[in-house]
Amino acid sequence: MKKIVSIALMVSAMVCMVSSCQKNNCLTRAEQADGWQLLFNGEDLTGWRDFNGTELTNGWTVVDGCIQAPGDGSDGSGYIVTDKKYRDFELVWDWKLTHGGNSGMIYHVLENPYFKVPYVSGPEYQLIDNEGWEEVNAPSKLEEWQKLGVDYAMHLPDYSVMKVNPQGQWNTSKIVFDNGHVEHWLNGVKIVEFEAWTDDWFARKGSGKWANAPEYGIAHEGVICLQDHGDPASFRNIKIKELPHKSGQTVSLFNGKDLTGWEPFGDGKWYVEDGNLVTENGDDKQYGYLCTREYYDDFDLTLEFKECSNGNSGLFFHSFIEGFNHVHGWQCEVAPKNNDTCGIYESYGRGWLAQIPDEKEDILKEDDWNTLRLRVEGNRVQTWLNGEPMVDLEDQKIGDATGRIMLQMHDGNDIKVLWRNFNLTVL
Repeated sequence: MKKIVSIALMVSAMVCMVSSCQKNNCLTRAEQADGWQLLFNGEDLTGWRDFNGTELTNGWTVVDGCIQAPGDGSDGSGYIVTDKKYRDFELVWDWKLTHGGNSGMIYHVLENPYFKVPYVSGPEYQLIDNEGWEEVNAPSKLEEWQKLGVDYAMHLPDYSVMKVNPQGQWNTSKIVFDNGHVEHWLNGVKIVEFEAWTDDWFARKGSGKWANAPEYGIAHEGVICLQDHGDPASFRNIKIKELPHKSGQTVSLFNGKDLTGWEPFGDGKWYVEDGNLVTENGDDKQYGYLCTREYYDDFDLTLEFKECSNGNSGLFFHSFIEGFNHVHGWQCEVAPKNNDTCGIYESYGRGWLAQIPDEKEDILKEDDWNTLRLRVEGNRVQTWLNGEPMVDLEDQKIGDATGRIMLQMHDGNDIKVLWRNFNLTVL
């Protein structure tokens, strides 16, 4: 009798376990052990808020265990984002659209008043009812880069393997972002695969919709975003597993031959001469910046510079470009003696965060090569000049940010600076 009861209890437990696996908006024990986390608890929108906001105000609700977009959004509004930023991950979710519906899942989104919409910084997995949209919007037709499953305006899916459930039924999608390797999945089938930040990736970015969006897609980390594009949409079972980030890599930012890996903005002259990277004022002597194509968050960078004139330059970090030649971010100063070389300055904000002691001004070697080291790790920023410590500061605003590394040409100056031996370690 005891054996029968024991077996019955075991069967009952197994049934309960299977049943719990079939519930929406919950994780199995195996998923929990594997590191999966829910982004939606099935009851409320805890963990979500307006894009560029602190609260949830734009009409998104929870109905019958689903996040629902009200359908009031537009190209410029109707976005909600996670509180937390994510870097490398697997992201899975169920979705359902109305007839002709249009929505999207966007990731690595940057928040800043300059970024008016999420998609100018974050790549998008497009969610759309292809046939229904064209019926509703006839005679307009979707471009191939606008259709379901695409890496929006960048990479097309393999339509031969796509399996889409009829409109009004649930579909399951997945994004894998693993240290630059990207995959889109739909209903258990991989439909898109590519490598981010390669020459091919930048060529696609520069020749299409994102040609005038300089910060599109180059952030390595950001919030995750759901889009209300003017059509009701439903989401459930949103879960994410963070993947290990590869640190300790050593990157040479300059190959000594050409400007591979750099992008120019603003007014300036940039070229390679005798194995040195040369930055000079342009003819109009306006601001100019030579920027890395990629973002760098935590890093330890050492380089050498030689000032060939009396002009003001700098090494920007955690920075991004606005328009033609405006920069938002932080600068490690590179300037003539008595002008705080290796001090930290905030552009478009608080100004000087840390200047160097007057007695350390003589560490700078005029008309000769100097070695500059800049280490950024979390909130902490440290600088050294010719082996001597110059600045050590803690600043949460810097720690919360990300961005490019840039070489500055200040306006109104006669600037010529030589640079060489860039060695960056990703922390």
